[in-house]
Formats: sequence, structure tokens, C-alpha cells
Amino acid sequence: MSLVREESSCMNRFVLADPDQCIGCRTCEIACVIAHSTNNPFISPDDEFHFHPRLKVIKSFGVTAPVQCRHCEDAPCANACPNGSITNADGCILINSESCIGCKTCMIACPYGAITMVPQYKDGQPVVQDGLYTNMSGRLQPKERMIASKCDLCEGVDGGPACIGKCPTKALKLVEPDLVHARVEEKRAASARQLLHMTRIPATGQ
Repeated sequence: MSLVREESSCMNRFVLADPDQCIGCRTCEIACVIAHSTNNPFISPDDEFHFHPRLKVIKSFGVTAPVQCRHCEDAPCANACPNGSITNADGCILINSESCIGCKTCMIACPYGAITMVPQYKDGQPVVQDGLYTNMSGRLQPKERMIASKCDLCEGVDGGPACIGKCPTKALKLVEPDLVHARVEEKRAASARQLLHMTRIPATGQ
């Protein structure tokens, strides 16, 4: 096994966007929601479908691109989680929705702003918190359970990250460890060639 292969085996995967190719159509957001939904959004009543994409398209004067989890090696969100609900599994940083307490610590810790808080649903119905109520128009109602949500690389979804396959301009790609190390090797080779060139420059001032 090569050194590159050994180094690659412990690196996480992630989805990367090319701002030069992104047109801000938000198709990736729709693909993400559909991939994580049990109901078809095109035929479901409005009150039965909930739009909570795990990536967010940012549009500004200078750049348009989706922002999503980079699945950091030393993930700040996992380090900050007070009860170990965020773990690294098979090269992917995942959030355990059942043990998440919605404290927002991971949301604050994420340097990319890739984590959001969303209501938890089970079998299409909102999950409410035991013993916690909220005042809605003067009436106490059970409060929906809020949990952290982010890109999970479409774990368990056939075909991998849905956003990549549905992007009309191919602005998204899955960055595998081998690709990263191949690019690094290319840069190292280029640096070595530059060193060779520099050693052949005649010395001055002698």
C-alpha cells in the first residue's frame, strides 16, 4: 500500500461547490430535502411538507454558492457537543438526532455556519418535548423538539449526495481523500521543479 493510500484512509469526504459554476437556482436544496423526506413535496399538502435543506445557497454581489458541512477532521462541532451526539462514522460527521438536546453549541462552534436548528419529525409528525410548553396566542401548547441539522452526505441514500447529481451546472463535486492527496502530490512535484530551476540560476555579486 502506498503512502498516499495510507494517508487517505483516515481523511473525511466532503462536498465542494464551485462558485464560478453555481447559478443560485437552489436545485441542490430541493434535492437535499427530497432525499431526506418520506413524502413527495410535489404532491403533499403544504401543511404536511417541511422544507429544511441541509445546505444553504448564499447569494451575494460577489459570490453565489451553497454552503454545507465540510466534515472537518478535528470537528469543532463534535468537540463542543456536551453529550457526544456528534460522531465521525466512515469518513462522515454525523449528528444523532435522538440524543441531540438542541443546545446550539455546535451551531456556534461551526466555522462555516453549516449547522441549523430544525424541528424534529417522526413519521411525518412533529416531535414534542415532554413537559415543555410554549405560549402561542395566549394558549399553552406543547413545544416542538428542536435538533441540530447539517449535511450527512446523504447517508443511506442510493447514489450518494443528492445535491451533486441534481445540480444542472455540475457545480458540486464529492471530494474524496484520494483526490485531495493527488492534488497535493501535484503541488509537491511543481514545487520540486521550481527548486530545480532556482538552483540553476547563476549566482550574483561574486
